[in-house]
Amino acid sequence: MRVVISGGTGLIGSALARRLRALGHEVVILTRGATGGPTGTAAGAAAGEGADGGGGLLRYLSWTAKPVAPGDPRPGWWEAVAGAGAVVNLAGESIAAGRWTPRQKERIRESRIQATRALVQAIEAAEPRPAVLVSGSAVGYYGPRGDEVIDEEAPPGDDFLSRVCVDWEAEARKAGAAGVRVVLVRTGLVLAREGGALPRLVLPFRLGAGGPLGHGRQWVPWIHLDDLVALLVFLIETPGLEGPFNGTAPEPVTSRDLARALGRVLRRPSWLPAPAFALRLALGEMADALLLSGQRAVPRRAREAGFRFRFPEVEPALQDLLDR
Repeated sequence: MRVVISGGTGLIGSALARRLRALGHEVVILTRGATGGPTGTAAGAAAGEGADGGGGLLRYLSWTAKPVAPGDPRPGWWEAVAGAGAVVNLAGESIAAGRWTPRQKERIRESRIQATRALVQAIEAAEPRPAVLVSGSAVGYYGPRGDEVIDEEAPPGDDFLSRVCVDWEAEARKAGAAGVRVVLVRTGLVLAREGGALPRLVLPFRLGAGGPLGHGRQWVPWIHLDDLVALLVFLIETPGLEGPFNGTAPEPVTSRDLARALGRVLRRPSWLPAPAFALRLALGEMADALLLSGQRAVPRRAREAGFRFRFPEVEPALQDLLDR
Protein backbone atom coordinates (compact mmCIF):
# COMPACT_ATOMS: atom_id res chain seq x y z
CA MET A 1 0.00 0.00 0.00
CA ARG A 2 1.04 3.59 -0.50
CA VAL A 3 1.35 5.75 2.63
CA VAL A 4 1.67 9.52 2.28
CA ILE A 5 3.40 11.25 5.21
CA SER A 6 3.48 15.00 5.82
CA GLY A 7 6.28 15.97 8.17
CA GLY A 8 8.00 12.77 7.11
CA THR A 9 11.54 14.13 7.47
CA GLY A 10 11.20 14.75 11.21
CA LEU A 11 12.10 12.40 14.04
CA ILE A 12 8.81 10.49 14.10
CA GLY A 13 8.13 10.65 10.37
CA SER A 14 11.58 9.33 9.42
CA ALA A 15 11.26 6.39 11.81
CA LEU A 16 7.74 5.64 10.58
CA ALA A 17 8.90 5.74 6.95
CA ARG A 18 11.67 3.24 7.70
CA ARG A 19 9.25 0.87 9.43
CA LEU A 20 6.67 1.06 6.64
CA ARG A 21 9.29 0.42 3.97
CA ALA A 22 10.61 -2.55 5.93
CA LEU A 23 7.07 -3.92 5.78
CA GLY A 24 7.11 -3.50 2.00
CA HIS A 25 4.88 -0.43 1.71
CA GLU A 26 5.48 2.46 -0.67
CA VAL A 27 6.13 5.71 1.21
CA VAL A 28 5.63 9.22 -0.16
CA ILE A 29 7.05 12.00 2.00
CA LEU A 30 5.67 15.51 1.56
CA THR A 31 8.36 18.04 2.32
CA ARG A 32 9.08 21.69 1.71
CA GLY A 33 12.67 20.71 0.91
CA ALA A 34 11.90 18.72 -2.26
CA THR A 35 12.19 20.41 -5.64
CA GLY A 36 11.69 19.40 -9.21
CA GLY A 37 7.91 19.48 -9.52
CA PRO A 38 5.21 16.90 -8.89
CA THR A 39 7.45 13.86 -9.16
CA GLY A 40 9.85 15.08 -6.46
CA THR A 41 13.61 15.30 -6.72
CA ALA A 42 15.50 12.85 -8.86
CA ALA A 43 17.98 12.41 -6.05
CA GLY A 44 15.25 11.77 -3.52
CA ALA A 45 13.49 9.24 -5.72
CA ALA A 46 16.70 7.44 -6.58
CA ALA A 47 17.83 7.27 -2.99
CA GLY A 48 14.51 5.80 -1.98
CA GLU A 49 14.33 2.87 -4.33
CA GLY A 50 15.79 0.28 -2.00
CA ALA A 51 19.22 1.94 -1.84
CA ASP A 52 19.29 1.60 1.93
CA GLY A 53 17.73 -1.85 2.01
CA GLY A 54 14.42 -0.42 3.18
CA GLY A 55 12.28 -2.59 0.92
CA GLY A 56 9.34 -0.48 -0.27
CA LEU A 57 9.68 2.46 -2.63
CA LEU A 58 10.41 5.89 -1.13
CA ARG A 59 9.58 9.17 -2.87
CA TYR A 60 9.81 12.81 -1.84
CA LEU A 61 7.29 15.33 -3.16
CA SER A 62 7.35 19.08 -2.75
CA TRP A 63 4.39 20.74 -1.05
CA THR A 64 3.55 24.13 0.43
CA ALA A 65 1.37 22.89 3.33
CA LYS A 66 -1.35 25.39 2.44
CA PRO A 67 -4.87 24.90 1.10
CA VAL A 68 -5.57 25.62 -2.55
CA ALA A 69 -7.75 28.62 -3.30
CA PRO A 70 -10.83 28.13 -5.54
CA GLY A 71 -9.84 28.24 -9.20
CA ASP A 72 -6.14 27.56 -8.57
CA PRO A 73 -4.54 24.49 -10.21
CA ARG A 74 -4.20 21.34 -8.18
CA PRO A 75 -0.69 20.79 -6.77
CA GLY A 76 1.21 17.80 -8.12
CA TRP A 77 1.38 16.13 -4.70
CA TRP A 78 -2.40 15.61 -4.73
CA GLU A 79 -1.83 12.74 -7.18
CA ALA A 80 -0.06 10.73 -4.47
CA VAL A 81 -3.06 11.06 -2.15
CA ALA A 82 -5.48 9.59 -4.70
CA GLY A 83 -5.50 5.84 -4.21
CA ALA A 84 -3.23 5.90 -1.16
CA GLY A 85 -3.90 3.36 1.54
CA ALA A 86 -3.24 5.92 4.28
CA VAL A 87 -2.27 9.52 4.89
CA VAL A 88 -0.28 10.35 8.03
CA ASN A 89 -0.20 13.99 9.11
CA LEU A 90 2.82 14.91 11.25
CA ALA A 91 3.45 18.43 9.92
CA GLY A 92 3.79 21.44 12.20
CA GLU A 93 6.19 23.94 13.73
CA SER A 94 8.05 22.51 16.73
CA ILE A 95 6.52 23.72 19.97
CA ALA A 96 10.02 23.83 21.48
CA ALA A 97 11.67 25.71 18.60
CA GLY A 98 11.85 29.03 20.42
CA ARG A 99 10.39 31.29 23.09
CA TRP A 100 6.63 31.66 22.75
CA THR A 101 6.34 35.18 21.43
CA PRO A 102 2.93 36.07 19.98
CA ARG A 103 4.38 35.53 16.50
CA GLN A 104 5.82 32.11 17.41
CA LYS A 105 2.51 31.01 18.94
CA GLU A 106 0.76 31.98 15.73
CA ARG A 107 3.29 29.94 13.72
CA ILE A 108 2.73 26.92 15.98
CA ARG A 109 -1.02 27.12 15.48
CA GLU A 110 -1.20 28.04 11.82
CA SER A 111 1.41 25.49 10.70
CA ARG A 112 -0.82 22.72 12.06
CA ILE A 113 -4.15 24.12 10.93
CA GLN A 114 -3.02 25.00 7.41
CA ALA A 115 -1.18 21.72 6.78
CA THR A 116 -4.11 19.64 8.01
CA ARG A 117 -6.60 21.69 5.99
CA ALA A 118 -4.47 21.19 2.86
CA LEU A 119 -4.34 17.42 3.37
CA VAL A 120 -8.08 17.17 3.98
CA GLN A 121 -8.72 19.22 0.85
CA ALA A 122 -6.60 16.77 -1.18
CA ILE A 123 -8.36 13.80 0.45
CA GLU A 124 -11.81 15.20 -0.40
CA ALA A 125 -10.78 15.61 -4.05
CA ALA A 126 -9.07 12.23 -4.36
CA GLU A 127 -10.45 9.39 -6.49
CA PRO A 128 -10.30 6.90 -4.96
CA ARG A 129 -9.95 8.35 -1.48
CA PRO A 130 -7.48 7.02 1.11
CA ALA A 131 -8.83 4.54 3.60
CA VAL A 132 -7.54 6.38 6.67
CA LEU A 133 -6.11 9.68 7.85
CA VAL A 134 -3.89 9.33 10.92
CA SER A 135 -3.37 12.86 12.20
CA GLY A 136 -0.97 13.97 14.90
CA SER A 137 -2.08 15.75 18.04
CA ALA A 138 -0.64 15.97 21.55
CA VAL A 139 -1.50 15.24 25.17
CA GLY A 140 -1.36 19.01 25.56
CA TYR A 141 -5.00 18.69 24.43
CA TYR A 142 -5.92 17.97 28.05
CA GLY A 143 -4.11 20.92 29.63
CA PRO A 144 -2.44 20.71 33.06
CA ARG A 145 -4.32 18.07 35.11
CA GLY A 146 -2.31 17.45 38.28
CA ASP A 147 -2.54 13.84 39.54
CA GLU A 148 -5.74 12.97 37.66
CA VAL A 149 -5.42 9.88 35.47
CA ILE A 150 -6.32 10.96 31.92
CA ASP A 151 -7.62 8.73 29.15
CA GLU A 152 -9.11 9.64 25.78
CA GLU A 153 -12.53 10.45 27.24
CA ALA A 154 -11.20 13.42 29.23
CA PRO A 155 -12.29 16.88 28.04
CA PRO A 156 -9.82 19.42 26.67
CA GLY A 157 -8.10 22.06 28.75
CA ASP A 158 -8.23 25.80 28.15
CA ASP A 159 -4.61 26.90 27.77
CA PHE A 160 -2.76 27.73 24.55
CA LEU A 161 -1.70 24.17 23.66
CA SER A 162 -5.16 22.80 24.46
CA ARG A 163 -6.80 25.25 22.10
CA VAL A 164 -4.25 24.48 19.36
CA CYS A 165 -4.92 20.74 19.69
CA VAL A 166 -8.71 21.20 19.66
CA ASP A 167 -8.57 23.24 16.46
CA TRP A 168 -5.97 20.92 14.91
CA GLU A 169 -8.09 17.84 15.55
CA ALA A 170 -11.23 19.61 14.29
CA GLU A 171 -9.56 20.16 10.91
CA ALA A 172 -8.59 16.49 10.68
CA ARG A 173 -12.06 15.28 11.63
CA LYS A 174 -13.48 16.98 8.51
CA ALA A 175 -12.07 14.10 6.44
CA GLY A 176 -14.65 11.88 8.11
CA ALA A 177 -17.41 13.60 6.13
CA ALA A 178 -15.72 12.28 2.98
CA GLY A 179 -16.01 8.70 4.24
CA VAL A 180 -12.41 8.45 5.43
CA ARG A 181 -11.54 6.83 8.75
CA VAL A 182 -9.90 9.47 10.97
CA VAL A 183 -7.51 8.62 13.81
CA LEU A 184 -6.06 11.27 16.13
CA VAL A 185 -2.84 10.40 17.99
CA ARG A 186 -2.25 12.52 21.09
CA THR A 187 1.46 12.05 21.57
CA GLY A 188 3.43 12.54 24.77
CA LEU A 189 7.15 13.08 25.27
CA VAL A 190 8.87 10.92 22.64
CA LEU A 191 12.08 9.32 23.88
CA ALA A 192 14.59 8.69 21.09
CA ARG A 193 18.33 8.44 20.82
CA GLU A 194 18.37 10.25 17.48
CA GLY A 195 16.85 13.52 18.66
CA GLY A 196 13.93 15.15 20.39
CA ALA A 197 13.96 15.79 24.13
CA LEU A 198 16.13 12.91 25.37
CA PRO A 199 19.58 14.23 24.34
CA ARG A 200 18.76 17.54 26.05
CA LEU A 201 17.59 15.73 29.18
CA VAL A 202 20.73 13.59 29.26
CA LEU A 203 23.30 16.40 28.93
CA PRO A 204 23.10 17.80 32.49
CA PHE A 205 23.31 14.26 33.91
CA ARG A 206 26.52 13.61 31.98
CA LEU A 207 27.86 16.84 33.48
CA GLY A 208 26.92 15.70 36.99
CA ALA A 209 24.13 18.28 37.36
CA GLY A 210 21.04 16.22 36.59
CA GLY A 211 17.77 16.29 38.47
CA PRO A 212 14.03 16.92 38.22
CA LEU A 213 12.49 20.04 36.71
CA GLY A 214 11.00 22.35 39.30
CA HIS A 215 9.38 20.55 42.23
CA GLY A 216 9.46 17.26 40.29
CA ARG A 217 5.91 16.19 41.10
CA GLN A 218 4.47 16.95 37.66
CA TRP A 219 3.61 13.96 35.48
CA VAL A 220 5.50 13.17 32.28
CA PRO A 221 3.49 11.19 29.69
CA TRP A 222 6.32 9.61 27.68
CA ILE A 223 6.70 6.98 24.96
CA HIS A 224 9.63 5.14 23.35
CA LEU A 225 9.97 6.07 19.66
CA ASP A 226 9.78 2.40 18.62
CA ASP A 227 6.46 1.99 20.43
CA LEU A 228 5.03 5.16 18.90
CA VAL A 229 5.98 4.01 15.40
CA ALA A 230 4.51 0.57 16.07
CA LEU A 231 1.31 2.20 17.34
CA LEU A 232 1.02 4.35 14.21
CA VAL A 233 1.41 1.26 11.99
CA PHE A 234 -1.15 -0.59 14.12
CA LEU A 235 -3.65 2.25 13.73
CA ILE A 236 -3.07 2.40 9.97
CA GLU A 237 -3.53 -1.34 9.51
CA THR A 238 -6.45 -1.99 11.87
CA PRO A 239 -9.85 -1.25 10.30
CA GLY A 240 -12.51 0.06 12.63
CA LEU A 241 -10.20 2.07 14.88
CA GLU A 242 -10.96 5.77 14.76
CA GLY A 243 -11.04 8.84 16.97
CA PRO A 244 -8.46 9.81 19.61
CA PHE A 245 -5.69 7.53 20.91
CA ASN A 246 -3.13 8.58 23.50
CA GLY A 247 0.36 7.99 22.11
CA THR A 248 1.86 7.44 25.55
CA ALA A 249 3.32 4.53 27.51
CA PRO A 250 1.05 2.74 30.01
CA GLU A 251 3.16 3.92 32.97
CA PRO A 252 3.61 7.71 33.08
CA VAL A 253 6.16 8.95 35.60
CA THR A 254 6.76 12.11 37.56
CA SER A 255 9.64 14.38 36.63
CA ARG A 256 11.41 13.26 39.81
CA ASP A 257 11.05 9.56 38.92
CA LEU A 258 12.22 10.22 35.37
CA ALA A 259 15.32 11.96 36.75
CA ARG A 260 16.03 9.06 39.09
CA ALA A 261 15.69 6.55 36.25
CA LEU A 262 18.05 8.60 34.08
CA GLY A 263 20.53 8.79 36.95
CA ARG A 264 20.49 5.02 37.44
CA VAL A 265 20.88 4.25 33.72
CA LEU A 266 23.67 6.81 33.26
CA ARG A 267 25.24 6.11 36.69
CA ARG A 268 25.17 9.82 37.49
CA PRO A 269 23.71 11.92 40.34
CA SER A 270 20.04 12.87 39.94
CA TRP A 271 19.36 15.12 42.92
CA LEU A 272 20.00 18.65 41.59
CA PRO A 273 16.69 20.21 40.47
CA ALA A 274 16.36 22.86 37.78
CA PRO A 275 14.60 25.70 39.68
CA ALA A 276 11.19 26.67 38.34
CA PHE A 277 12.00 30.38 38.46
CA ALA A 278 15.09 29.86 36.28
CA LEU A 279 13.13 27.86 33.72
CA ARG A 280 10.42 30.53 33.60
CA LEU A 281 13.04 33.25 33.25
CA ALA A 282 14.71 31.43 30.35
CA LEU A 283 11.64 30.09 28.54
CA GLY A 284 8.66 32.16 29.64
CA GLU A 285 5.20 30.64 29.09
CA MET A 286 6.74 27.57 27.46
CA ALA A 287 8.31 26.52 30.77
CA ASP A 288 4.96 26.10 32.52
CA ALA A 289 3.25 24.49 29.53
CA LEU A 290 5.96 21.95 28.64
CA LEU A 291 8.16 21.44 31.70
CA LEU A 292 6.49 22.44 34.96
CA SER A 293 3.03 20.93 34.43
CA GLY A 294 1.86 17.77 32.75
CA GLN A 295 -0.74 15.08 32.29
CA ARG A 296 -0.96 11.63 33.78
CA ALA A 297 -2.15 10.34 30.42
CA VAL A 298 -2.61 6.62 29.75
CA PRO A 299 -3.26 4.77 26.45
CA ARG A 300 -6.54 3.10 27.41
CA ARG A 301 -7.94 2.81 23.88
CA ALA A 302 -4.75 1.39 22.37
CA ARG A 303 -4.54 -1.31 25.00
CA GLU A 304 -8.22 -2.16 24.68
CA ALA A 305 -7.69 -2.53 20.91
CA GLY A 306 -4.96 -5.11 21.56
CA PHE A 307 -1.81 -3.06 21.04
CA ARG A 308 1.16 -4.28 23.08
CA PHE A 309 3.92 -1.96 24.20
CA ARG A 310 7.51 -3.19 24.12
CA PHE A 311 8.47 -0.57 26.70
CA PRO A 312 5.65 0.06 29.18
CA GLU A 313 8.10 1.25 31.89
CA VAL A 314 10.53 4.11 31.60
CA GLU A 315 13.77 2.63 32.97
CA PRO A 316 13.95 -0.29 30.49
CA ALA A 317 13.10 2.19 27.73
CA LEU A 318 15.98 4.44 28.77
CA GLN A 319 18.33 1.47 29.01
CA ASP A 320 17.42 0.42 25.49
CA LEU A 321 18.03 3.93 24.14
CA LEU A 322 21.15 4.86 26.09
CA ASP A 323 22.97 1.52 26.21
CA ARG A 324 23.07 1.15 22.41
